Amino acid sequence: MTDTFDFVVVGGGSGGCAVAGRLSEDPATSVAMLDAGGKNDNWVVTTPGAIILMLSSKLNNWAFDTVPQKGLNGRIGYQPRGKGLGGSSAINAMVYIRGHRADYDHWASLGNTGWSYADVLPYFKRSENNTELDGEYHGKGGPLNVTGLQSDNPVKEMFLQGAREAQFRIRDDFNGAEQEGLGIYQVTQKNGERWSAARGYIHPHMGRRPNLRIETQAHATRIIFEGKRAVAVEYMQGKEKKVLRAKREVILSAGAFQSPQLMMLSGVGDAAALGKHGIASVHHLPGVGQNLQDHPDFVFGFASDAPYFSGLSWGGIGRIIKGIGQYRRERRGPMTSNVAECGGFLKTRPDLDIPDIQLHFCMAMVEDHGRKPRWGTGFSCHVCLLRPASRGSVWLNSADPLAAPAIDPNFFGEDSDVETMVAGFKMTKRLLDAPALRALQQKDMFTADVRTDDDIRGILRARSDTVYHPVGTCKMGTDGDKMAVVDEQHRFGVAQRMMLAGKGGEAEGEAQSGQLQIDGMPVAWRVQQTEKGLLLHLVAARRLQGQWQGARVDGGWQVEVSVLPWRP
Repeated sequence: MTDTFDFVVVGGGSGGCAVAGRLSEDPATSVAMLDAGGKNDNWVVTTPGAIILMLSSKLNNWAFDTVPQKGLNGRIGYQPRGKGLGGSSAINAMVYIRGHRADYDHWASLGNTGWSYADVLPYFKRSENNTELDGEYHGKGGPLNVTGLQSDNPVKEMFLQGAREAQFRIRDDFNGAEQEGLGIYQVTQKNGERWSAARGYIHPHMGRRPNLRIETQAHATRIIFEGKRAVAVEYMQGKEKKVLRAKREVILSAGAFQSPQLMMLSGVGDAAALGKHGIASVHHLPGVGQNLQDHPDFVFGFASDAPYFSGLSWGGIGRIIKGIGQYRRERRGPMTSNVAECGGFLKTRPDLDIPDIQLHFCMAMVEDHGRKPRWGTGFSCHVCLLRPASRGSVWLNSADPLAAPAIDPNFFGEDSDVETMVAGFKMTKRLLDAPALRALQQKDMFTADVRTDDDIRGILRARSDTVYHPVGTCKMGTDGDKMAVVDEQHRFGVAQRMMLAGKGGEAEGEAQSGQLQIDGMPVAWRVQQTEKGLLLHLVAARRLQGQWQGARVDGGWQVEVSVLPWRP
């Protein structure tokens, strides 16, 4: 079996599965994909109601911790991340949300060509098989199945009634023309089962496409470079060290924590920081691991004896047993629930153009991500901040590739985040105080004594944590962005710097030339003095892009060239 492929994909999460599945559609293109976890094709993954077994443990879950969070009273946060094929799409709450139109348009406005909402919408539609919605914003026949919930829980209608009573607009489609409002979420399920990215893009083709190789239990430890070009991936499988080589590209899709970790382990990142771990710098790229953004999230919790909720009580256990039977027979009922069945997007101020908070209404009383079970049944409601001003980072704890990275989301590092969450807390409380939802409440578990804004600030810092959406640590950007890690085509290496120096005279037309290497490609250079200044020529087999500047130094001249990787 060959160990050389056109493409080697590192990480079998949502991104890795999609890119490996799509690339391997061409039988002339060979693709290998590595993941440190398993196949994730068993009942624990496919049964939606089993989410709590994974979210709260290390089952198919990296279960990372953060460093102590100053903004959370020094508490250590919890960061579940999917491990195995499908990544976090194999352990998440299956809510199908694309992101707001304005987010993509903002990326494009920063110079990231091809990332506007109009640019990305066709790809969303192509990926989607929506069994309920169609039209301008939805697709049919794609590999990712999207549908409505099969839980048959009447609380969904009570939630909608509460939203109306609290005078919030109702939204039938959060991925359509408008997003603001409350409603019932669509989910990535098929026939009552979880439909992860692996089930959509990889599982149907394993063993059937000879050009697609999937390696599980394969922990990537290092990207191997020849000069500045990534040519192979080193990984551990059991106790054996192995290598897969890439003729065309290494594609890194290991998530917001482990993508920068692997880059740093491979010598790509801040050279000084890498040197402290004895890692030789391959490419100085200080933005690697910076710009971490995550949604801080607060959870309201209520005990309830209404016969609709999951939990640890004799009645709750009985409903689970009954639900398992129904699931086995019909693929319907409470075991198909994603827990977070309802929610939506709200503006904390009327002058805002787009929503700044999101709600998740859950059919169980959840505390500390389900890691602190309580006797009794009830429900929860999450409120999270959509676009935090705070920025965190990821860095190496050690040079050991099997060690967890250091993770600092810097929750509530900016006071503005706290104040927006205070407003979001009040809006959520307004919803929960609506008669239809108030009638379900037996006891307020966490917020009964919260009265003032200072009380809200205090409980936010005492109880908030993540809602599982870290991004930003391999920032996409343009030439002038010093923190950018990749360009708009997601090719890393924004700026290789070379110094060219010579003794050209004052007379127009005098020149000096030579040759250098850029990503293993020979490039001829020539600098010439003209009446308008210095003229630089670069001649290469493929087009280059970048910036340069020159100056007279001690009667001669000096030129600094900053070049991006070429784009075939």
